[in-house]
Amino acid sequence: MTPKIVLQKNRKKRLEQGHPWVYASEVQHVDGDVAPGSIVDIHNHQGVFLAKGYANPASQLYARVLSYVQDEAIDTAFLIRRMEQAAAYRTRILENPSYCRVIYGEADFLPGLIVDRYGEWLVVQILSYGMENLKPNLLEALVHVFQPKGIYLRNDVPVRRLEGLPEETGLWYGTVPRYIDIVEHGLHFTADVYEGQKTGYFYDQRDNRAAIFPIVKDAQRVLDCFCHTGGFAMHAARGGAEHVTAVDISEAAIEVARENARRNQLSERIDFQAANAFDFLREAEQEGAVYDVVILDPPAFAKSRRALPGAIRGYKEINLRGCKLVRDGGFLVTASCSFHMRPELFQETILSAAFDAHKILRTVRWSGAAPDHPEIAGVDEGHYLKFAIYQVFHRGT
Repeated sequence: MTPKIVLQKNRKKRLEQGHPWVYASEVQHVDGDVAPGSIVDIHNHQGVFLAKGYANPASQLYARVLSYVQDEAIDTAFLIRRMEQAAAYRTRILENPSYCRVIYGEADFLPGLIVDRYGEWLVVQILSYGMENLKPNLLEALVHVFQPKGIYLRNDVPVRRLEGLPEETGLWYGTVPRYIDIVEHGLHFTADVYEGQKTGYFYDQRDNRAAIFPIVKDAQRVLDCFCHTGGFAMHAARGGAEHVTAVDISEAAIEVARENARRNQLSERIDFQAANAFDFLREAEQEGAVYDVVILDPPAFAKSRRALPGAIRGYKEINLRGCKLVRDGGFLVTASCSFHMRPELFQETILSAAFDAHKILRTVRWSGAAPDHPEIAGVDEGHYLKFAIYQVFHRGT
């Protein structure tokens, strides 16, 4: 018999509004034995069935929703249906669905599962105990739906330890090359799927990278800080920028970026530097440098709520210096991928930086992740990426 979770009477009705998580504080009592990863039925305090999911009693995130149908079996056939729905959505909305995030966890009703597609190969992250328990079924379903040459596991994410799972990487199925070629907006990139950040490439910024084309077409000087493997830098050069300075602290990322520039015949227009971006921005300001466009796309500064105060200081510093480095009428491109940095707080931080820099900002674009990273409406936890383009004007003294 499937264990049953009964929820508190006075909880917020988030589950009924489509939220895919049940927190431990919302649980009134449990009928039956629930081991980590167990499939459970979720009921309200009156005994009305709400959803079916999997649970982890050791986690504050007690249960995650898989289905709203009580008698639906959670098996390989179920996973195939979910994956086919996810693939069909990408085929409808993307120009090239062979290179995208093809399964995005809760937003595709497969909580705890991330799958990025690199042409004939898949890179998978399993983030929860429930999905870990479904591993044999997952593999069978992935092979059936996508028919890949190989699947590589990138389970090297700290959230697995919160679930009581070890971090691991390695080949799961077939063969997967370490470096895979990607074509985006006519540019060729190399993704390191074994050791690159996330699963090797940042699909979530795809549309935002294209969004800079209009603002760089007449630019003489562009600065791209936290450039990683050169995504924004090469879009800037391809879009018409005369010269791009691209900075990242990782020597390995810079080397991949240089190779990407060579492949796209853009090496003469991009100067890649392995340096601390905070130091570079500070020194550039002291030297009186001026740029037509400054791009700031840092890694997550706040990976927990406790880290938020330091993250706010970090975002304010780089945006303050970025504002000061942009010529009058030029553009600031800035982003945050920290979930705990909520959109309104990120905007407040940018405006505070602009005030201190004696600048006025005009919003050109405010957006989030590309549509292969969809969000369930009303689920704030899914809204992590904030991206903005501002035109920058001097305010005087």
